[in-house]
Amino acid sequence: MKKYVCDLCGYIYDPAVGDPSNNIPAGTAFEDLPADWVCPECGASKDEFSPVK
Repeated sequence: MKKYVCDLCGYIYDPAVGDPSNNIPAGTAFEDLPADWVCPECGASKDEFSPVK
């Protein structure tokens, strides 16, 4: 699964890890995150993320 980086703060969402602080289990693809999910570091919305090249 592809990793995504926050364009504002550089946080990398790694599907292999998920986002435990927001109850997102490991194995959750970025596309499958809830629409209201935000960056745990800076609060940016999903549209502020880009795929890691």
